[in-house]
Formats: sequence, C-alpha cells, structure tokens
Amino acid sequence: MIDIIEQNFRAEVEFLQALVRQPSDNPPGNCTPHALLAAELLTELGFSVERHIVPEALVRAHGMVAVTNLIVRERFGGSGGPVIALNAHGDVVPPGQGWTHDPYAGAASDGAIYGRGAAVSKSDFATYAFALLCLKHDPTGLAGGVELHLTHDEEAGGYLGPYWILEQGLSKPDYAISAGFSYAVVTAHNGSLHLEIVVTGRAAHAAMPESGADALEAATGVLAALYAERHHLSQRISGTAGIGSPKLTVGLISGGINTNVVPDRIVMRLDRRLIPEESGEEVERALTRLIEQAVPPGRGITVECRRILLAEPLRPLAGTDRLVNPLVRHASNELGVPVNVTGVPLYTDARHYCARAIPTVLYGAGPRSILEAGAHAADEHVRVGDLKAATRVIAATLRDLLKA
Repeated sequence: MIDIIEQNFRAEVEFLQALVRQPSDNPPGNCTPHALLAAELLTELGFSVERHIVPEALVRAHGMVAVTNLIVRERFGGSGGPVIALNAHGDVVPPGQGWTHDPYAGAASDGAIYGRGAAVSKSDFATYAFALLCLKHDPTGLAGGVELHLTHDEEAGGYLGPYWILEQGLSKPDYAISAGFSYAVVTAHNGSLHLEIVVTGRAAHAAMPESGADALEAATGVLAALYAERHHLSQRISGTAGIGSPKLTVGLISGGINTNVVPDRIVMRLDRRLIPEESGEEVERALTRLIEQAVPPGRGITVECRRILLAEPLRPLAGTDRLVNPLVRHASNELGVPVNVTGVPLYTDARHYCARAIPTVLYGAGPRSILEAGAHAADEHVRVGDLKAATRVIAATLRDLLKA
C-alpha cells in the first residue's frame, strides 16, 4: 500500500499544485472552473466523475455565481459493506494581503506547497483521491464503497454542497470523513448563529434632536447588552476539549443619513458561536429577547432581529468510534506522535452529515495545528510530508473499514 502511494506521490503533489493555481475565491463564488479542472484531473487518474450542477437560481440566492459538485463512486467486492464518503471543499476565502508567495502559484518551497487553499482544503482533494487510487490498485479483501464528495461552497455554509447532495438523494453514505487541518482527529466543532439587528427610529434636524427618535442612541443600549453578554459567555467552558467558550462578535454596523441628521436606522450584524452543549434555536430565542429588552419602550424606537445563518454544532454520534479508532491508530503510527481526539472552535460542512445521522469526523492533510498552516491567512501552506502521511492514514483506515 505504502509503495503505491510513494510511486504516485509526485503526481499527487502536481495534482494539488494544479488545483491551487485555479482560483476559486468565495466570494465571489464562481467555482465551476475549479470543479471542471478537478474533474479532468480525476478522470486522468482513471476515475469516473459525476458532475452535479446546482441550479443557478439557488446558487444566486446563496450569494454565489456558479457551483458544480463532483461525486466519484468506487465499489469493492460484492454486495454488503459500508459506504464511506470523503468530503473536501474547493472554494476558498480571497487571499488578502501580506503574502510572500503568489497565492495562486502553488509554489513548492522548503518542503511545503504554498497557496490559497493548499491547506483548506484542496490538499484533501489530493489526499482522498490518491488514497482511493491506492485501494483501486489493490482491492483484495475489501467489501463496500468509497465516495468522493468534492464540493464548492463551504465558505458560504455548505448548503449548495454536502447539504444539497444529501437533500437531493444523490448519496446515502454510512460514514463520512471530512477535510481536516491538523494532526488531530476532530469529532466535534462549534456552530454559528448570524443575526441582523435593525434599530429603527425617526429622523430629525440635528438642531432639534428631541423632535426625532435617535436610532443610534438606542443601538448603543443594544451594544451594551451584547457586550455584557459576551463577558458572561466567556465564563462558560465547553466540556469538549478544544472548543472553549461561546463567543459573540458584532462584526458590522451601518446607518445614519448625514452629519446633521438624527439617525433613523441602524443595522448591525452579529456572530454568535455555539458550543456543542447548546441548541442554536434556543440561543437565538434568548439572544433576540435580550436585544428587544435593551430598547426602552415608548421612545418611538423599534427593533427587529433576522436570522442570516444558523449552523448547528457537530456532535459525536453513535458509531463515530468506528472511524476514530483506526484513524488515531494509523495517524499515531505514521506521524510518530500521539494523535488526539478533540473539538475545534469553528464550524465546517461536516455538520451536514451529522444532521443526517451519519457518523462523521474530520481528518486529512494538515500540520500540528490550523494556525501553523496559515489557513485563511497569508502564506497558507501544507507540508509535503504531512500530505503523504495523511494519504497513507486515510488509505489504511479505509482498508480497515472495508474489510470483508
């Protein structure tokens, strides 16, 4: 098995470099060119690739331009055996400033591949494809199936990717492994609630502010309540290692008409991170109540809260250990260090599999921590040694899961 991965590793690195060189920034979210390139590269490896185009109206409704998801299906043995989905996403955040390497060059330097998406998660397009190629080369003793779910909207919430694939009935896997970004095996992550808060008052001349209803003054009361809640949340710690406390951030504020006009409308957007112990809908109700109570009645002010996004946390399901045990064993042996099971304080597409009662973990190519990779930051990279190790770990884990 390892010999096959070694023999193909130069091709695996070139596969990743080619994907990094194809921009797939989201926003703006025109990701079909990346999908078509990936499909071409996978076909050259001998895979049969399904191209699933998401309807344009739905894509536009989610703020993107074009999305094509790819599915590769390989069956081993006769009937029986589990079907395991391997999910990675090809859309990436825009590069931003501060790079010392061209973010679209896929350059190899000092034992690493640099570029936007090199770590999150174009590397796992390569990891999963070449691990599956290893099984295709020697399918002896295997029973079951492996599917590659290569999607393109994780940065926008995954509703056009894994959620859409599962909702359309295009796949019904028994287990799922989603793209990773560290040595750890991740079994839980936090969720996120995005709310838009609209505080509405009444405009007036600045020379007579008492004749209006100052939306900004009312909004300061809302902000004070939210920041008090942020401090309160920092005192709570999740029982899941790696998660930490719930977070609350007001990320956007806009409003006002002119310097000499009492503001009649203030719009704020907040991000509330959920720990696995929390329910998104319960948090939303409590937060909405807190915001509404922060605006005194009878002043000509109204406040409205609107949900923009609700992503529930990833929580371990019965059967998750079936994935965890071989991953931990093979990763620890391959990397030469103890590999832990943990949670991470962000949210991913893995939650869509969990929501369908499909046991799910995150594991793939990555350094010891996501910070080391520069994910979502300048000079994002993956070390070629970690890419090879992850490919071996995934291939060995799949063999364990598919033993006849």
